[in-house]
Amino acid sequence: AEARSMESLEKQLICPICLEMFSKPVVILPCQHNLCRKCANDVFQASNPLWQSRGSSAVPSGGRFRCPSCRHEVVLDRHGVYGLQRNLLVENIIDIYKQESARPLHAKAEQHLMCEEHEDERINIYCLRCEAPTCSLCKVFGAHKDCEVAPLPAVYQRQKSELSDGIAMLVAGNDRIQAIITQMEEICHTIEENGRRQKQHVGLRFDALYGILEERKKELLQSIAAEQEAKLQRVRGLIRQYGDHLEASSKLVESAIQAMEEPQMALYLQHSKELLKKITDMSKASMSSRPEPGYENMDHFSINVDDVAEMLRTIEFQTGA
Repeated sequence: AEARSMESLEKQLICPICLEMFSKPVVILPCQHNLCRKCANDVFQASNPLWQSRGSSAVPSGGRFRCPSCRHEVVLDRHGVYGLQRNLLVENIIDIYKQESARPLHAKAEQHLMCEEHEDERINIYCLRCEAPTCSLCKVFGAHKDCEVAPLPAVYQRQKSELSDGIAMLVAGNDRIQAIITQMEEICHTIEENGRRQKQHVGLRFDALYGILEERKKELLQSIAAEQEAKLQRVRGLIRQYGDHLEASSKLVESAIQAMEEPQMALYLQHSKELLKKITDMSKASMSSRPEPGYENMDHFSINVDDVAEMLRTIEFQTGA
C-alpha cells in the first residue's frame, strides 16, 4: 500500500512537458497547473519567437502561450516566464519524496524489466541499429553481437529530450492554429458587421428612391386634380346658368298660360304687352355656351415610365476603378 501511495504521488509530480519530476524552481500557472520553469520557458519561446529575452537592451514586451494540461491561455508580462510565481509547496513535496524514496525516478519499474532471452539478465543497454533495449549477453552472444549499442540512460535521456522538444513543438503549433482560428473567427465577425452595414446603406438608398417617386407621384396627381376641379367648376357653372334660364322660362310659360285664360279683354291687354316683351327677351337670350367637344378628356395626363423602369432594373453595385 505504501508503494502504491508513493507511485501515485510520483505521477502527480511529473511535468507534462519533459515527463520528468518537476525541477526547481516550479512555476504555477494562472490555471493552477505546474510546469518546470525551463519547460515553461521552452513552450513560451516556441509560441513567441520574437520575444526579447531577459538581459536584452530593448525593453521586452509580454507574450502568451497555452497551458499544455488544460489549454488555458496564459498571458505574461514583460518578465516572461520569470514573472510567474514559484510553487514552493510542490518543491517541498518533491524534496520530501526524494528523501523518502531514495531511488532514481522510474528505477523501481526498471528492476522488473528482464531480458526475454536471458531471464537472469536486466535490460541495461540500447541497440542503436535495431532501435531496441537489450541486455549485455545479447550484445556478446545473442542477436545484437554485431550491432552498435549505447548505455540505456544516455539513450533514455536523449529520447526524453527529443520527446520534450516534440511536445513543445506541438504545443506551439497548436497555439498557432488556435491563433489562426481566432483570426478567422474575427474575420467572420467583421464579414457579418460589414454585410449588415452595407445592407443598411442599400436600404437607405432605395428608401430615398421611394421618397422621390412618392413626391413626384403626389405632384402629378395634384396636377390632374387641379384641372379636374377647374373643368368641373366650369361645367357646373354652365349647368347652373341653364338651370336658372329653364326655371325662369318655365315660370314665364305659366304666367302666359294664366294670361291666356283671362276672359276680360281690357284686363288682358293691360298685362299682355309686358308679357310679350318678356317672352321675346327670353327667346332671344343666348344659351349657346357649352363645353367644346372633347372637353371632358383627361388623356393628356398619361405618362410612360417604361424607360425609367428599365433604368431602375439596371441598378447595380459600383465596381472599383
